[in-house]
Amino acid sequence: MPVCLYCQRANPAQETECRQCGMPLPVLAAHAAQRRLRRFTWFCIGLTIFCVTMFFWLPRGIS
Repeated sequence: MPVCLYCQRANPAQETECRQCGMPLPVLAAHAAQRRLRRFTWFCIGLTIFCVTMFFWLPRGIS
């Protein structure tokens, strides 16, 4: 029975997330870290594309 690292509740062996707090259990913590890193990478790529698009799309003041 894996024990949640956050709330210390014991969970059944087949569970992937804690039943009480919903956090990933230690068995899948490595996969969760990879998934978070991949999401963060895609967020940064999306933010960069958005910033470049806004740089060229927004009007510039002509004085």
